[in-house]
Amino acid sequence: MKGLLCWPVLLLLLQPWETQLQLAGPRCHTGPLDLVFVIDSSRSVRPFEFETMRQFLMGLLRGLNVGPNATRVGVIQYSSQVQSVFPLRAFSRREDMERAIRDLVPLAQGTMTGLAIQYAMNVAFSVAEGARPPEERVPRVAVIVTDGRPQDRVAEVAAQARARGIEIYAVGVQRADVGSLRAMASPPLDEHVFLVESFDLIQEFGLQFQSRLCAIDYCSFGNHSCQHECVSTPGGPRCHCREGHDLQPDGRSCQVRDLCNGVDHGCEFQCVSEGLSYRCLCPEGRQIQADGKSCNRCREGHVDLVLLVDGSKSVRPQNFELVKRFVNQIVDFLYVSPEGTRVGLVQFSSRVRTEFPLGRYGTAAEVKQAVLAVEYMERGTMTGLALRHMVEHSFSEAQGARPRALNVPRVGLVFTDGRSQDDISVWAARAKEEGIVMYAVGVGKAVEAELREIASEPAELHVSYAPDFGTMTHLLENLRGSICPEEGISAGTELRSPCECESLVEFQGRTLGALESLTLNLAQLTARLEDLENQLAIQK
Repeated sequence: MKGLLCWPVLLLLLQPWETQLQLAGPRCHTGPLDLVFVIDSSRSVRPFEFETMRQFLMGLLRGLNVGPNATRVGVIQYSSQVQSVFPLRAFSRREDMERAIRDLVPLAQGTMTGLAIQYAMNVAFSVAEGARPPEERVPRVAVIVTDGRPQDRVAEVAAQARARGIEIYAVGVQRADVGSLRAMASPPLDEHVFLVESFDLIQEFGLQFQSRLCAIDYCSFGNHSCQHECVSTPGGPRCHCREGHDLQPDGRSCQVRDLCNGVDHGCEFQCVSEGLSYRCLCPEGRQIQADGKSCNRCREGHVDLVLLVDGSKSVRPQNFELVKRFVNQIVDFLYVSPEGTRVGLVQFSSRVRTEFPLGRYGTAAEVKQAVLAVEYMERGTMTGLALRHMVEHSFSEAQGARPRALNVPRVGLVFTDGRSQDDISVWAARAKEEGIVMYAVGVGKAVEAELREIASEPAELHVSYAPDFGTMTHLLENLRGSICPEEGISAGTELRSPCECESLVEFQGRTLGALESLTLNLAQLTARLEDLENQLAIQK
């Protein structure tokens, strides 16, 4: 043979059979595999030749990745009859297999190779003997080692075995008939037929067989069920996904890759994956800017905003969390900074508590974090007491409000879900006398008359209502249009003395602009009411 002319091979052949296969080592760790050796022990195989084959088998075992979930091994010997040395289910440890092979006694009779193939097909590769069920489609491999011409027909039974999915390697030693080997083996024949000149050289087949096992196409055998693509690897079938998809924990299915988790997207508010790309989203009522990442917000106008939040027991804890989320959505469209919009938060029930004053936080992120940390008070609803606290304390310079001489608009927003348990009229009027622009947001059982009394005129622009806490978000756009500096009363406010002539002229201009905006809003409101009336008429 050609290989015998190469010095590396000659040096290899000078070593014992087991040592050669051990030095070669397992070329790879195979995936699930059911492997049955069919050994010729007819009388033509001399005792020393059979001993050589025994050592060869044990050496070959040490080059296999043996285990219940990897390679299962069975051995049968044949002559005029067939004998199971050990079935596929018998051993999971290599040491136990070697012990059984050492105890093997040759049959020393005829050469019924066809009978041996039929036994392997019907018995050795059965589930009862330890083969994996057909639905798992674990590769089944039979290695037939013979030294002579079969005394029965092999072509037909071998074809049946191959049709059942058994891959057959035919190894002929010394006096073996090449035609019979080719009739038994699986195609392509040049990869499945081996002719060895003597038992002394059978280890060369062992080395080549190891490399064949590493090249098994598990995707054609294995039950991979890959959603997109199967790739055969030495460890078995592996599923791959198309570009832009990630393999899921089950190892088979694929899901569109969430690019937002894998890239520095830079989105200010929210990132959403879309196939092989992503896009940035903004909170309700805000639009994405030209950079595709940041969201529009109030211009750098100057506003001192105090939020009065109802924490009475009628709100309930789960709804109070929705209120906090709503407050943070308002913060999202403000330009929060020491020079721009300052935000303070007061919670009220039977008492009043300043959660944080106007001057404490200089960024929207800090404000939002503080809002989320607010703890629910419960108890009663003393809205009048809260208004008094706001007028007397919340807009003081000590709590961060800017001096009146700077002409910074002061805005109060009261959020409540029910009737006040104390009088609100005195301090609601006092707030407006102090120049505070008041907004009232009611939910559920809030009293419209109280909301209108709290709010600045015109009430239509300063009162908002939602039937329940889950539908509050639709109020955001109205509040944005009212509070936001470029759209509301504080548009373009600069830090200057109200006594300057230029300031008076500018104030007149802003007032006319506000009146025009009011006229437009009233027209839009009228149109919306007409639409609602038409819809109700259609439903009736």
